[in-house]
Amino acid sequence: MKILRNSLVSSIIGLVLYAVVTVLVWKVPVSIVEGEPSQEDIVAKAKEAVPSWEFQSQEADLLIQELRIEKETLAKREKDLNELTERLKTERLEINVVTQAVYQLQMQVEASIVRINAEEAVNIKKLSKTYAAMSPEGAAPIMKEMEEPTLIKIIALMKEAESAPILEAMSKLSPDDAKRVAKVTERLRFYLSQPTNGKKPSP
Repeated sequence: MKILRNSLVSSIIGLVLYAVVTVLVWKVPVSIVEGEPSQEDIVAKAKEAVPSWEFQSQEADLLIQELRIEKETLAKREKDLNELTERLKTERLEINVVTQAVYQLQMQVEASIVRINAEEAVNIKKLSKTYAAMSPEGAAPIMKEMEEPTLIKIIALMKEAESAPILEAMSKLSPDDAKRVAKVTERLRFYLSQPTNGKKPSP
């Protein structure tokens, strides 16, 4: 006990014990708590973990699919609108062509209406005087064979007192002639109602 009381001896014994304990601690493996993953397992799981930018879920897949369908729908709608626009342009061009054709046809129809030009006016006037000088019964059978435009021109140049008896005689030739006289009379009325500028109207 006297030896232990010596400070030098006590220091030496303390150093020896520290060295022994340190050696024992280094050689004894660290105990692993049961159920707790080892460091190797943690490292392996970290390597297998999917990065956040590669993370996928069912909701994300459905959202991507809906966006894809919506994009395809919009693309199809845009395509349909473009096709409709082109079809409308084509139809508009066709309508313009038809309109021009109708206008030209109208001009041709108007040009084909009975008209007296400077050259035939002299001949029509002579015929009008000739048939006016004839008896209604004599002029009616001849004038019924004329084409309607020529007949209207000749009657238009006659006085009413001259043309009325001839038309009456023509209407008595047959029922068909009576219908023709009614038609000629209607066209004659329209013809005479046109502006004349002080002269006989031109059909």
